[in-house]
This record gives sequence, C-alpha cells and structure tokens, in this order.
Amino acid sequence: MEPIDSRIVWQGKWRVLVETFRLADGRLYERGAIDHPGAVVLVPLLAGEAGSEPQVLMLRQYRPALGQTILELPAGTREPDEAWLICAQRELQEETGYRAATLEPLGEVWAAPGLSNERMALFLATGLTADPLPMDVDEEIAVEAWPLSELAIMALDGRLEDAKSVVAILRTARHLQLTLDL
Repeated sequence: MEPIDSRIVWQGKWRVLVETFRLADGRLYERGAIDHPGAVVLVPLLAGEAGSEPQVLMLRQYRPALGQTILELPAGTREPDEAWLICAQRELQEETGYRAATLEPLGEVWAAPGLSNERMALFLATGLTADPLPMDVDEEIAVEAWPLSELAIMALDGRLEDAKSVVAILRTARHLQLTLDL
C-alpha cells in the first residue's frame, strides 16, 4: 500500500486520522487510525514483610467505551515530548497517590497495532511512598492491593481481561521469578 493522504478528523490528547492509500492494483482505500503520543503502564509493588508475598496496587476504574468498571494497572497517556520516566512517575502519583523510588523498565508493547500507533512502556514501580497528585477530572478510581501470584493466575485464566495489565503482570512475575502452581 502506498500512502496518498491523511486528514485529522478529531484532536485531543491524541488524534483520529483518516488515511487514504493506493493499493497495488491502483484502487484507493480509506482507513481510520489513532495517532497517539504513547502511554505508560505501571506495576506498583508494595514492600511487604520479609517472606510475605508481593502486593500490586490495582485500579477499579469505569471505562466509558466498555460501559463498565474493570480491574487494571495504573496507566496513562504521555504529554507531547514528555519523557517516559516523568510520565510514569506523574501517572503513578495521580492514579495511586504514591511515588516510586525506582521505575524499572519491563519493555514496550503496541496497544492495538491494527487501530493505533500507541506504544506502551511498562514499568515496575518499587520503593513506594505516599505523595499524591490530583487525579484527572474524568477519573473515578478505587485503588486495591492484590497478591502478585493471584493476579498472574487471573492473567492466565482470563479473569484479568485488560491486555496491558495481563502483559505487565506476567512480565513482572517472570522478572521476579515468581513460581505459580497452575
């Protein structure tokens, strides 16, 4: 496919584009796409007693596109040209009320490559201390602590349905060499 034209049909923190392509046989083809500045996904790990299981701060958040409240990790969109680590710390503070002493990269993933160019950077957040920032006006969030092993099992058996959370939880479990009895 050869790109011919692109026009913005909506713009906010990200943009909705309608793109026109020329196919190999000469026909024109239009497709919608989301142009996104990228986002961060955080796995906030609470320090526990020696020998106790790691706990992860999860969010219960209403998602208008789904019409329901879901369980997910804290995440958020970068501002244009914002550094990944600055965005990660800001989103962690806004959504959980904690600041991390350490933000360790767990890799990156495409959110929905058939629809958007959104790249999500995953971070393990440790050394948490209370340091809240105001939440975004459109966020109604409840923060809950969950055992990492339970979340990993939920990621594998389908009870945790948010894709970014599934990937980040499983990468964290692997990173910490968590052994699961499945």
